[in-house]
Amino acid sequence: MRVQTLTLAAAGAALLTPTTLPTPAASLTAHGDRHRITATDLLARVRDCTQVSRGRYRTDAGTAATVPVCGTDRAVFWKADLDIDCDGRVTAHCNRAADPAFTAATAFQQSDGRHLNAEKLPYVVVPGPSRRWDPRAYGIRGGAVAAVIYKGRVQYAVVGDTGPCDIIGEASYATAKGLEMNADPRSGGVSSGVTYIVFRDSEISPIENRETVEAEGERLAAQFTDGG
Repeated sequence: MRVQTLTLAAAGAALLTPTTLPTPAASLTAHGDRHRITATDLLARVRDCTQVSRGRYRTDAGTAATVPVCGTDRAVFWKADLDIDCDGRVTAHCNRAADPAFTAATAFQQSDGRHLNAEKLPYVVVPGPSRRWDPRAYGIRGGAVAAVIYKGRVQYAVVGDTGPCDIIGEASYATAKGLEMNADPRSGGVSSGVTYIVFRDSEISPIENRETVEAEGERLAAQFTDGG
């Protein structure tokens, strides 16, 4: 069950080891291009969790809190579900008719002041700051670069919205499409198996520049998998 994301603009302000095995196939982007850094490379760096959150998060309202936020010097990460965030600009697939929980605002905005386009821009949702965990204390703000991994695919994205302080595991319609999962805001997403890696002290400006997101995501992923 999807929980409506908190998207007030004020929230934004508050805010392999090499082996002798065959090389795994390169991860695919949303456009079918091949990443130099694979899903396998990234997942190898997040096998172990050094928990940085004081507590754990629910993936949906009414479920047990089982998801910790983990961290390294270069990134924070968590493993959860993926609920579809369609908030922001009204589009053909993101609107109140398609999504009863739709709100025409995101915590962070484009360079022209307009709210983000969830149908076009891959973005992830981070929990609102709380005693459990404050993303800002780890250099995670609007425009920070993320790698979202599911079934061998990597989708680079930006931090584009904030959600409830006790729930984690949500990303935009475009992120889900890039991962080749059902992106319908009512019935889409997946219940588990998604890894979110957000690179600390990173920022895309303007936030809506998808080409820059891909290039910077690949650069930061290379640094991360090199042992950072």
